[in-house]
Amino acid sequence: MSDFDLTALYDEELSLNEGALKIPGYSMDGWYGRIFRGAGFFDPDKPIKKFTKKQLQDLLYKEPTKIKVEGVNVTYEGLIPKIRKSMLAKDREAMQPHIRAFVDRAITFQTCPECDGTRLTEAARSSKIAGISIADACAMQISDLADWVRDLDEPSVGPLLKNLGDTLDSFVGIGLGYLSLDRPSGTLSGGESQRTKMIRHLGSSLTDVTYVFDEPTIGLHPHDIERMNTLLLQLRDKGNTVLVVEHKPETIAIADHVVDLGPHAGTSGGEVCFQGTVEGLRASDTLTGRHLDDRASLKPDTREASGAIEIRGADDHNLHSVDVDVPLGVLTVVTGVAGSGKSSLIHGSLGRRDDVVSIDQGAIKGSRRSNPATYTGLLDPVRKAFAKANGVKPGLFSANSEGACPVCNGAGVIYTELGFMETVSSPCEECGGKRFKPEVLDYRLGGKDIAEVLAMTVDEAEAFFADGEARTPAAHKILDRLADVGLGYLTLGQPLTTLSGGERQRLKLATHMGDKGGVYILDEPTTGLHLADVEQLLGLLDRLVDSGKSVIVIEHHQAVMAHADWIIDLGPGAGHDGGRVVFEGTPADLVQGRATTTGEHLAAYVGAG
Repeated sequence: MSDFDLTALYDEELSLNEGALKIPGYSMDGWYGRIFRGAGFFDPDKPIKKFTKKQLQDLLYKEPTKIKVEGVNVTYEGLIPKIRKSMLAKDREAMQPHIRAFVDRAITFQTCPECDGTRLTEAARSSKIAGISIADACAMQISDLADWVRDLDEPSVGPLLKNLGDTLDSFVGIGLGYLSLDRPSGTLSGGESQRTKMIRHLGSSLTDVTYVFDEPTIGLHPHDIERMNTLLLQLRDKGNTVLVVEHKPETIAIADHVVDLGPHAGTSGGEVCFQGTVEGLRASDTLTGRHLDDRASLKPDTREASGAIEIRGADDHNLHSVDVDVPLGVLTVVTGVAGSGKSSLIHGSLGRRDDVVSIDQGAIKGSRRSNPATYTGLLDPVRKAFAKANGVKPGLFSANSEGACPVCNGAGVIYTELGFMETVSSPCEECGGKRFKPEVLDYRLGGKDIAEVLAMTVDEAEAFFADGEARTPAAHKILDRLADVGLGYLTLGQPLTTLSGGERQRLKLATHMGDKGGVYILDEPTTGLHLADVEQLLGLLDRLVDSGKSVIVIEHHQAVMAHADWIIDLGPGAGHDGGRVVFEGTPADLVQGRATTTGEHLAAYVGAG
């Protein structure tokens, strides 16, 4: 359930004070803002406190109405129904950060008192089997639910129980036994989501099927990767073709055939550098081949903590009243098998602190117009630099504002709806895909127009804005961060929808590196990283710590564990079998003791005797 707080909407977004109308979630220079300004139902420059009742009604509640704005037929509707459709109908976790911030201020969510959050009627909740309702069953941990189903003895639905039991056992076998069936899909990590999709295929009797898995080891502890490898081999042995896009050497090692792309990233890649056996890859001189057997070593000396954040009685989700001290001024790695409670402990206990910058696994959300330049805020100083150099308004250099091509509205492509078929996109013939009006492209900075700048890679733009006529320190600072996280090959205007999961994660990291805060929480920053890039990431983490930051990394990659100053290991298992701190100390102590599953795998990784 949600309640709309109009007071918060007024005070924080619509502004009852003097000044022009501001609309939550929409730029008044953008297309939605232009619709509100051009609708003609009210004066957008008039303070809202001076609106008549009809004007306020039109602003907030007007039913969808066909109007024409700037020669284009559009539909206008009141602000509140538009917010309900475009924002509140979405999962909060899937919202863009600025939208989520507005929703958190203006919307109150609470559990439905009638159904207690189960979303079921009284009749459904009162129907029970062995004292368990369907709501109770869905709230069980899947491993427990599998045991409960196995104990049911009802011959009339025997085949149904067998199929249900097999499906639940598949969840357990793939390492997701700690989940419950009522877990919102939006709260699943990328790895959990992908493994959930795999469930339907594991029990399939089909053969001669080609399966494509994109980094199925995301979010998996080394112990869980072994089980994933077994499942992939089982699919193959049924007579299927299994194609896996992967960076983890443990999974590459089980391949029958390897195709290595490169030689580098972006425009420097796209070639098949090697194909053959794993041994052949190891002997090749490709980047992957050279790094396949890389193993980080334990640090001879670890940093001393400057203090600690005390966590006391943490009991979110599966945590068992955990007490732990998280050291400050060092690189701390929080690890444990998937589902052991790592994110619950760190995000639940530390994520809400004012001095904490938290970068989770959530995918970057944005429209198909979003790109690295808009997401990182790079476009703002670039637009201002163009405006200053040419004596015009910055809005001209936004493809979502005054400078947009009038035919494609700044999208660069024309989308054609084909009914029940997939929508087709084609480059805009008017602007040639450049997104801007021709007259905008006449304005130049350092000999380049805005479209040429957006077509640059991060590395090219970093050099371009470093000195000369185009020197823009604010833009150069952001580009430095992007290069620092290994994204130098991305183009500034590349749609975010085309980025891989690892690229999106590093883009978020680069963006948050400029935030103020003494503590950084990173959730699996090695996601999507090539073996050769992990070393660069470790250097970046060291620079963050050496600059005075406290860095807490939730991670499974053994190279990051070995590089840590301090390790907090959760377990011993997943779900209600986890939620406890099973080790605190240095990586060397963890390897020496080998008292946990993580310790055994880290010892094997570093080659400890």
